[in-house]
Amino acid sequence: MRDFDLEVFFSKWEFTAVHHMTASDLESLSMKDLLSMAGAQDREAFENLWLGYTETWGAPALRAEIASTYENMADSNILCLAGAGEGLYGVPKVLLGKDDHVVVPTPNYQGAETVPLAICEVSGVPLDYTAPDGNAPGGWRLDADRLRAAIQPNTKLISLNFPQNPTGMLMPRDDLDAVVGLCREHGIYLLSDEVYRGVELNPRDRMPQIADIYERGISLNVMSKAYGLPGLRIGWIASKDKDHLQKVERYKHYLSICNSGPSEVLALIALRAREQILARNHNIMMRNAVALEKVFADFPGLFEWIRPMGGCVGFPRYLGPDGVEEFCRKLIEDSGILLLPSSIYKSELGSTPPDHFRIGIGRDQVFTNGLAAMRAHIEAHYPEFRA
Repeated sequence: MRDFDLEVFFSKWEFTAVHHMTASDLESLSMKDLLSMAGAQDREAFENLWLGYTETWGAPALRAEIASTYENMADSNILCLAGAGEGLYGVPKVLLGKDDHVVVPTPNYQGAETVPLAICEVSGVPLDYTAPDGNAPGGWRLDADRLRAAIQPNTKLISLNFPQNPTGMLMPRDDLDAVVGLCREHGIYLLSDEVYRGVELNPRDRMPQIADIYERGISLNVMSKAYGLPGLRIGWIASKDKDHLQKVERYKHYLSICNSGPSEVLALIALRAREQILARNHNIMMRNAVALEKVFADFPGLFEWIRPMGGCVGFPRYLGPDGVEEFCRKLIEDSGILLLPSSIYKSELGSTPPDHFRIGIGRDQVFTNGLAAMRAHIEAHYPEFRA
């Protein structure tokens, strides 16, 4: 498999940049703050935890709590994993063979295409982009007809990611039902990366979880993104297909074997306090979205902005004469501001938008400070675009 471009880029800049403005997770909690949300029983369980191996499937109480976040799942429909990456790796490894075919929308989170490409043929379906104008906000859309055209007789899996990284788009229910109908018609598995579910900017836009509505649906989620707890390294898949879950569980024996016991207890505490955590994170996102839009509005002609519908990342279009790669280079080298240029989202499945960049709106004071630095940088380097 080729290098994971995003992680290689982050390994150079993530912990050295002064202003990390492209974070894909929400504001993290301290251990103290998380434990303050625990009931007496959970706090005692954490303090007295025996630090041995844990169950490969995940702690029973944790699986039951995860199941309660779905409409139609029981604890037996849940397999806990060491982060979402283990799911993006393990699911295709046990599901696919060399003669199978996969369909993946682009741009995407690279793991969704690179892992299947190491096994079999993969086709990309580019998201449609409509620029905003005075009459419509514009947006990104996955066209069900284009998806249908990409299906082959040997298509085994379609991989989705909504709320989407990097665009922040969601699917209308009619479009989602059309995709599920396609998969049901052809007997195709549907892997749905749902790591940003719960922090939609408008909760009315929230999509159902694939595992709840499709018998061959596999929902992937994690404590890292919407909950802002990537340090726990706790993820999971949910599915009605228990045979597939069993195969992934057996494959997990070659990977993490089991999850961290302390992390499982902390994840349980967070899930039991999920309404409080998600509301806090939603408030941070809304405040940051409004502040970011003010900066973009003050420099008309330099940016084309579509507010993300869900999740804490957006994918603005850069319209400046120097191009987005140079814009992002100058930001990090001159002002210590880290963004992800669209080259990070290049795909082996076809062309991707060349003039966008990913920005994150999920951090608290880090975003506030970074946005002030970004405004100062733009004012200094692009004064001709000032309104």
